[in-house]
Parts: sequence; C-alpha cells; structure tokens
Amino acid sequence: MDQPHEPSGPPIVMPDPGDARLTERVMGIDQTGAPVETTVPVERALTLYLNAQEIVTMMTINDYPEYLALGYLLNQNMLKPDDVVTGVDYDDDLQVAVVRTERNTNYEHKLKKRTLTSGCAQGTAFGDLMEALEGIELPQAELRTSWLYRMTRTINTVPSLYLEAGAIHGCVLCRQGEVVCYMEDVGRHNAVDKIAGWMYRHGVDAADKILYTTGRLTSEMTIKTVRMGIPILVSRSGFTAWGVSLARQVGLTLVGRARGKRFTALSGEQRIVFDQDISAVEDEPSRHARKGAGHDD
Repeated sequence: MDQPHEPSGPPIVMPDPGDARLTERVMGIDQTGAPVETTVPVERALTLYLNAQEIVTMMTINDYPEYLALGYLLNQNMLKPDDVVTGVDYDDDLQVAVVRTERNTNYEHKLKKRTLTSGCAQGTAFGDLMEALEGIELPQAELRTSWLYRMTRTINTVPSLYLEAGAIHGCVLCRQGEVVCYMEDVGRHNAVDKIAGWMYRHGVDAADKILYTTGRLTSEMTIKTVRMGIPILVSRSGFTAWGVSLARQVGLTLVGRARGKRFTALSGEQRIVFDQDISAVEDEPSRHARKGAGHDD
C-alpha cells in the first residue's frame, strides 16, 4: 500500500453534517404531546473480513468504511504496522469490507477470547488487553495550554453531525492545536479506529499529535491511543480508574474534563507547558456545550 507523506494545509477530513446518507428526519411528540420532527443519525451494519476470515460485524454510520476497517484491525493488533496491505474492498450493497494482506492470517483462537468493553455501542477487544501495550515507548512531546484551549474551542464550534443530530461521538486528531482529522460515529471506538486507519493509509506521523475524544477516558481509549503511538489524549469527559492506571504505566499524557478554561491531568503531566494566560481564556458558552457538559458520559 502506498504511504504518501503527511499532507499539509487544511484538514483532510472534517464532519459533513450535510451528507444525506448519515441522518434521517423522524416524527414524534414532545413533552406536551405536540408533534415534533427531529434529525437522528443512521446506523448501518458493517461486516469486516481480514483476508478470508470474518472478524466482526459492527454498527457504524459507515461514512469511511475503509478507514474503519484498517483502523479496527490495527488497534486490535491483527494488522501489523509493517504488513503489506494489497487491497481494501468495500461492497455497499452487502455492507462488507475486506482487508487483504500479503501475510497469511488466522485469528480463530484470538476471536474465541473476545472481551466486551465499556462505552456506547459496545466495542470488542480480543485476548489479553495488555498485549497491545507490550514494548511500546511513546515519543517525547509537549502539550502547550495555548494549543489545548485553541483546539477545544475549534472542536466545540465546528459544524458537525453531533450538532446536527446528536447521539454521536467525535474523535479529533490535532497538531499544535490545529485540527488535522475529525471523525464521528455512534461509538467513540469506531471514531478513533477511523482516525487510525486514516493515519495508516496516509503515512501520518503520530509523534507530534494530540488525540481528542468526546467520550470517557477508559482503558479502551488509552490502549487504542497508545497503539497508534500518540503521546497525548484529551477529553471533555472524565476518567476511569483503569484508564488512568494504564496511562501512567506507559507514560501517556491524559487530560480530562477539558471545558472552557478548566482541565484535569492525571498522567504524563510533565509534557504540559503552561504558556497561556488563563485569565484571557473564556468560559465555555452554553450554546457550545457538547457531550459530557454535565457529567462524565
């Protein structure tokens, strides 16, 4: 597979709330019994094959099935970074994605050891979760608070499927406070897998990147971020104890509850550079509040 240099200039992927495939208008009633019409995201089943073996069927908005397929396999440690991918085929009628590699693969034993993970639209991790962290050393990097505030302000205000229809999670890849790739899906694990697939497909360097998620900072999000080689993970939501423990074990910078001028760092604090005058940072306007504004969803 071609691995071109990391693109420069404007972001390659941004949400497209105008994509008619991703939402539906449905009728209902409100709290007074009056009729209402609202927009909701559309879920679709996507069955993923690695070569001739069926791996999983997942529910997704299915806007980037090829990236989702590659990223899922990478984050499950089924596709290796040095694997030669000979093709990624997607059939929209069958809703099937097939990733083909030069290496012969057989994960029958691993598929029998699947573990259900926490979070919306339940993801699956296979075998021993700690396997994904063995031998990984995260790059040295820094998180300037000026980047953090600029990044969160941009993410909160950019047009998105969440603002259009709700019931969706977002994951955003950033560099020095600028958005590089913004993916959304019904589960945060799908959104981050699509970013992983996009990075792999385009040869994007992870060393100077920041990953932002609208969901909780769980063990799954920590593992996937580390698998991708990204040294900094940020969320507007809160933490789980295992997510924090794993982050500390591998030296991942973990920043949560990032809303307005507030944030909490529970791991990798040495990467944070306090270069922003906090008195000049505005609190988050209520009209820009997104998931997790009132709790740690």
